[in-house]
Amino acid sequence: MENTKYCRESLAVKTSLVSPPDTNIHGTMFGGKLMAYIDDIAAIAAMRHARMPAVTASSDSVDFLHPINEGNSVCLEAFVTYTGRTSMEVFVKVVSENIVSGERHVCAVSFLTFVALDGNGKPAEIPQVIPQTEEEKHLHETAKERLEIRKKRRKDSEARAKLFGTSFPWTRA
Repeated sequence: MENTKYCRESLAVKTSLVSPPDTNIHGTMFGGKLMAYIDDIAAIAAMRHARMPAVTASSDSVDFLHPINEGNSVCLEAFVTYTGRTSMEVFVKVVSENIVSGERHVCAVSFLTFVALDGNGKPAEIPQVIPQTEEEKHLHETAKERLEIRKKRRKDSEARAKLFGTSFPWTRA
């Protein structure tokens, strides 16, 4: 296995035309549909970096910055920004384009964490990532802050899961 790879080696791009089945009653793309696209392209970038299967460990918030209208194209770009021993952070940028006018908007940005898995489904070591561009360096340098936030959020989620348990809401006394 290679010990290092550049961010650009994991770059994955997905472009799609937004059709009526992809939209809500306002004629804009369903948020859930966009989140599925984000997870899909991030998984490709993660597996491209690791050159093995990878699963989503977490997804940071997705802020919908601009609506994506029916008839527009939506382009997602993803690449690995930071790596641990078996996990990696993937950055995804979503851009919409009015195909007729050429007007473009950044509609969302998101960070996801993936874990590489070996043939037995166990976490596997991955190459470290090397940033080159200013954007890549910025994302790499700020990744540890996001990692700490994720760790805290995960502990909070685990505590909430324990508090609420697995019983059905209507059976609680």
